[in-house]
Amino acid sequence: MARFEVEFYEKENGDQPAKEYLLGLDTKMRAKMVNTIAILADNGYELREPYSKHLSEGIFELRAKAGSDISRVLYFFYVDKRIILTNGFIKKAQKTPKGEIDKAKKYRADYLQRKESEK
Repeated sequence: MARFEVEFYEKENGDQPAKEYLLGLDTKMRAKMVNTIAILADNGYELREPYSKHLSEGIFELRAKAGSDISRVLYFFYVDKRIILTNGFIKKAQKTPKGEIDKAKKYRADYLQRKESEK
């Protein structure tokens, strides 16, 4: 099975929120998350809980746990087996913060708009 290509969403100013988030994690959590991203690349649409969960309107969360810390990276699928990682956060509450989901949706809309204008 062909692997999916995973890339970081990039804002117009060059910032990559998900990548910056990953780089800010401690070594153990970063290793866990990088490993989970590799599992996502291998499994794509097939990946389910405990690794991945659909949240809302095509936004998914990737989950990693190290000790009592729970880390999340939000993502969406794009054409040609591409997965775009949008943003990440350390999960504190039971429910994923709406603001994080809204941010991922906003990033996706921006990404899609820019991809369209490249054509």
